[in-house]
Amino acid sequence: MPSTERQLPRRVYPLRILGMGLGGMVVGVVLWERQASAWAWAGLVLASFVWPHVAYLLTRRSADPYRTEARNLLIDSALTAALVPLMHFNLLPSTLILTLTMVDKITTGMRGLWARSIPVMLLAGVASAMLTGNHWALDTSMRVITACLPVMVLHTLSVSVVSYQLIRKTARQNHLLDELRRIDALTGLYGRGHWQEQAEAALRHHLATGEPACMLMMDVDHFKQINDSHGHTVGDEVLRVLARVVRAAVRGGDCAGRYGGDEFAIILPGTRTSDAVAIAERIREHSESVRLRHLPALRLSCSLGVAPAQPHHANVSEWIDAADTALYAAKKAGRNRVGAPPAPGRVVVDGGPQGEALAV
Repeated sequence: MPSTERQLPRRVYPLRILGMGLGGMVVGVVLWERQASAWAWAGLVLASFVWPHVAYLLTRRSADPYRTEARNLLIDSALTAALVPLMHFNLLPSTLILTLTMVDKITTGMRGLWARSIPVMLLAGVASAMLTGNHWALDTSMRVITACLPVMVLHTLSVSVVSYQLIRKTARQNHLLDELRRIDALTGLYGRGHWQEQAEAALRHHLATGEPACMLMMDVDHFKQINDSHGHTVGDEVLRVLARVVRAAVRGGDCAGRYGGDEFAIILPGTRTSDAVAIAERIREHSESVRLRHLPALRLSCSLGVAPAQPHHANVSEWIDAADTALYAAKKAGRNRVGAPPAPGRVVVDGGPQGEALAV
């Protein structure tokens, strides 16, 4: 059973006490005005002040609390409707308690409960009217009107508080689901879908305003050998620690994500190529200094490619291809390097023992 269904009886109990109790006080004022019989008062006490606790006990002892609570809510409706003839159909309090009863059924979130309540209320009202003599006195005195005001205020506020709490809980859950969708579970960086959305936004902004933006593509050097030699658990740990290096190097407005496998991608909005190369170099240098606690002899390194957004990039795929070309040049030059194009048609490979320029 879902947690929301398990929690329904506990959530309904205080609201039932409040709603039935407040409604009972209004009915009591009407009964006092018309000097009702002891039988009418007994019915009021049982419906408004005894039944809420009986309902809770029935739910707690039930093998299926959710179904039992649904039945209890229908009994709530029947008891409320039965009180109307006891008041000789006094207009304002009758309308009030019937309306609030329907509101309670709607706010439970149980599908179709309010609709099932209508025939139950009609039958209970008719049966009660037949037992009490079907007397009518629609006029509402100022005393009864005054008694109705706290019920309207308190019930409305209590339902609003509960609804607000549910809305806040739903918002938190939606936010968590959105985070799970956007974040890669292994590395803690953004997933490919969210990263690509940010890349598209950065490219559109560049094409519209001319503001610079750069993309970094990063690949872990010899990652297949690490997996083959030490196992995929160590490979996963390598990805996690290098992801921490990436997070430490990028700025608040940047978007670092896992592109796939051992490849990371970073979007640097408002960043010129020289600054992007400096960030890439910082990532490369810090990656070299990383040591795994249980494998201190393992040396890690990474290769990076830098690609500035260009007016001729018709879409993100072309921008990614440019970053991949720069990354490939860095790996071809010996890995543990940063590849960046200083001019169209050439890629400078920097950061290794011997820097060089490669035409691509």
